[in-house]
Amino acid sequence: MDTPQQSHSEESFEPELEPQVATDIFGDRLPLARAYAAALVRDSDLLGLLGPREMPKLWTRHILNSAVVAELVSAGKTVADVGSGAGLPGIPMAIAQPDAHFTLIEPMERRSDWLRQIASELGLTNVSVLRARAEEVGEAFDLVTARAVSALPKLLRLTVPITNHGGKVLALKGSKALEEIEEAKKLAKKLKIAGFEVIHTGRQFLAEPTLVVVTTLI
Repeated sequence: MDTPQQSHSEESFEPELEPQVATDIFGDRLPLARAYAAALVRDSDLLGLLGPREMPKLWTRHILNSAVVAELVSAGKTVADVGSGAGLPGIPMAIAQPDAHFTLIEPMERRSDWLRQIASELGLTNVSVLRARAEEVGEAFDLVTARAVSALPKLLRLTVPITNHGGKVLALKGSKALEEIEEAKKLAKKLKIAGFEVIHTGRQFLAEPTLVVVTTLI
């Protein structure tokens, strides 16, 4: 009697099959996204990149959800991905937008080493990796991205110092986005913030578009 239940439990943690819409999002760079997905499946357990419960949502929640944010990145821009971890959202964005340069910032040695390895394996010449905390970074970027790093007020304290004047912080957020914006408005004068905007990226592709809080600096 136990066997069917056990097999069902194991099956529930199987990696998600690639959705058809991945072709529309990545185009001829889809093989790179597939290789990245395979690397996450291969290495997540060993390095603690994504938990087993995330595998059934590997594409929709993680890879595609991140890739569509590249809609906000123009060619020639420099982008920093703070707290990159498993390379999210930076690597899917870099695959989707090959004409911008992405610096993946990750303080953990084993994860930053893995990010370098994956960028090399995939031949992503528009990706570099910096092992550091955001507050240790000594350069500034046109755009700074972050996903599941911290609430917006704290996140902006970390990211604004490494964002160029007139640049933007792109924070991937969830249902509390508007509350976090209200809290962050208190920092507007101190951090020289011009304004906040909520943008849903990937509307034409995803059933649940990615909510991005865009903070523009003066």
